Amino acid sequence: MNFLSIIEKKRDGGELSAETISEAVAGFADGGIPDYQMAAFLMAVCCRGMLADETRALTLAMRDSGDVLDFPVDERPLVDKHSTGGVGDKVSIVLAPLLACLGFRVPMISGRGLGITGGTLDKLESIPGFTTQLSPARLVEQVQSIGVAMGGQTAEMAPADKALYALRDVTGTVPSIPLITASILSKKLAEGIGALVMDIKFGRAAFMPDIETARKLARSITGLASECGVKTTALLTRMDTPLGRAAGNWLEVKEAVDCLDCCSPDDLRAVTLACAGELLVLTGQTADTSSGRLRAMEELDSGRPRAKLDELVAAQGGDVAGFGGLLQRDHTAPVVRELAAGGAGFITRCEARLVGEIVRDLGGGRLMKDSVIDSSVGIDQLAKPGDAVERRGTMARVHARTEAEAKVALARLEAAFEIGEEPPEMSAFIESV
Repeated sequence: MNFLSIIEKKRDGGELSAETISEAVAGFADGGIPDYQMAAFLMAVCCRGMLADETRALTLAMRDSGDVLDFPVDERPLVDKHSTGGVGDKVSIVLAPLLACLGFRVPMISGRGLGITGGTLDKLESIPGFTTQLSPARLVEQVQSIGVAMGGQTAEMAPADKALYALRDVTGTVPSIPLITASILSKKLAEGIGALVMDIKFGRAAFMPDIETARKLARSITGLASECGVKTTALLTRMDTPLGRAAGNWLEVKEAVDCLDCCSPDDLRAVTLACAGELLVLTGQTADTSSGRLRAMEELDSGRPRAKLDELVAAQGGDVAGFGGLLQRDHTAPVVRELAAGGAGFITRCEARLVGEIVRDLGGGRLMKDSVIDSSVGIDQLAKPGDAVERRGTMARVHARTEAEAKVALARLEAAFEIGEEPPEMSAFIESV
């Protein structure tokens, strides 16, 4: 195919046929279209957008580039959750075992970090021995056996999305509603699920900068998913401040375990319970979201989801004893340094975008496709808006590989915070679509 003419047509705002899009996806997946041409096409889509029919065609072509999971008939509903990504967003690691304990089957196909946002796969791979590379047959078997599996795209499942996802990360083409919609739904449709809850972030550190753009994405995803037979709802959550008090792969795993042990930050717990409540309603398990959240809270507090996480770790090759040992350690990075408050008062701002950029530059994220992630680095003990601080009190800790990197990070991190004399007015954290 003459892919150059397709790039030019989309660059000029033209509409592409479903057949053309399908051929382009197949050509890229099998190596016939080089990275540099696909990068140009992605930029054209990012700038010009896609019509609903084009987005549908792209989604289905990416889904059909690999296998679709085939689960046996089972009374347990097949469900999943997906987030558009945020700084400190470790909800999936808490939610997946919780959903399994609530009687769902959860074949969660996740992604790696994009831009300043952390990826669930990168976080899980900070657990000793944990593999996220599961064949479709193994994934189905594990879900049937223990109720949950957490893996990534393989050569068999949505391989076109896997290749496009990595390319978008390093070409500035992440914040595109058609591309985000197609990427998310190609994986979710390949899972064979019946219900999906979306956690769509908006704010200064989100791909969706404001709530109206987030609503457009929510409607794009829920509308197309419903057309494809998947009951879908969406939550809109703010991403001006990091979620929880830790950002960085291993530090976020530790905080997720804290949540399963019922001692996590309120915002992390709230999003987890809200997602579970939505799925309970979508599948007819509860009458409304309030009763769904209550049921989810009772299950989370029972301790069973924490045990389910260990079962998940063991099923995917992880060293449960080694995992437990690491959780007892305060840190795994060679250097840990505190950021002290310059005065007393109340935190009025904790800038998520800057926190994410610092974590990425410490080695916790990617600047290029082949960047190697350091799971030990990051930031924790973050003071959040509304927190009272004393002069010289801790506002955050930096986990770094060297003293020099810690010093640079601390200097940058200071600009992420503001302290006022009065507590700030707090906006609603979770908004409706």
